[in-house]
Amino acid sequence: MKKLILTITLLLSLFAMAQNDDTLPYYEIPEHAETYTAGTVASRMLDGLGFRYYWATEGLRVEDLEYKPSESGRSSAETIDHLYGLSNFILHSISTEKSSDKDEALTFEEKRKQTLLNIKKASGILRKIDDVSQFDNDRFPFWNIINGPISDALWHCGQVVMLRRASGNPFNSKVSVFSGRIRE
Repeated sequence: MKKLILTITLLLSLFAMAQNDDTLPYYEIPEHAETYTAGTVASRMLDGLGFRYYWATEGLRVEDLEYKPSESGRSSAETIDHLYGLSNFILHSISTEKSSDKDEALTFEEKRKQTLLNIKKASGILRKIDDVSQFDNDRFPFWNIINGPISDALWHCGQVVMLRRASGNPFNSKVSVFSGRIRE
């Protein structure tokens, strides 16, 4: 009887865990907005970034993360750290949430997940906004978010792809950045 109860408990636990959808965003790019506004266009830029980041970092191995083309260059792990910081900056530039200044030691998988969640959350905020000038502040206008951290993050995603190729783990050839889908 104890074994039966234990078995049922284990099966229910496994079922409950399976129901917890812990999948990361941007396996595929989300559906586009119905209308073009400044906010939906900026949101779509972030969705493109999220999709590229997802696939640039999918399946990275320890040797990929440690790979560094030269002594003066960044490793893939250092580039991913920078991308994580950029995602935090983007989100906190448009969010009313306070930035947590905790210097946490996150694993690669935790950084990857949080970076994708930051991008998704920022995209969701922008998608609902018509006029992005509301994010202008006394330090800089929203334009600087576009030509600064968003563009920089796109640039660095390309670097991660190049670094992973150089370390022997190429980017998934079925990824279509044009359609935001995986080719069959």
